[in-house]
Amino acid sequence: MRERVFGYWILAWVGLISNIIALPIIALIISYGPPLKVANITLAISLGWPSAIVGIVSSSALLAGKKWGVTLTLVSLSMIITGTAPYSIFRLITLKDIFGIGGVTLLSAIFGVLALIYWCNPKHRRNIRL
Repeated sequence: MRERVFGYWILAWVGLISNIIALPIIALIISYGPPLKVANITLAISLGWPSAIVGIVSSSALLAGKKWGVTLTLVSLSMIITGTAPYSIFRLITLKDIFGIGGVTLLSAIFGVLALIYWCNPKHRRNIRL
């Protein structure tokens, strides 16, 4: 009998929905004005959209019960953290934007770290879901 992992299905659905919602939000951030416009475009094209697309694929694999979905989820979360953490720190220091995009990306980085800790649980890799 399989060992039940708390929160697996809820977090898989939350990941799928949040990554789908992230695609238009990233496009909205790109369309913002002059402050850090080049940085917004660069990060969106190089890390934002690719990590959201990888997140959609990994969440779909988790919902389908594929074991490789956990590995792909770790990759997606790592991409999210490497993009949002430095960007939010830079934006908070230069623009003092705690209640704007800087604060939202900081929260995204924090939730990404917490999700990464959850998905690194060895129970996810012990159970074979086919």
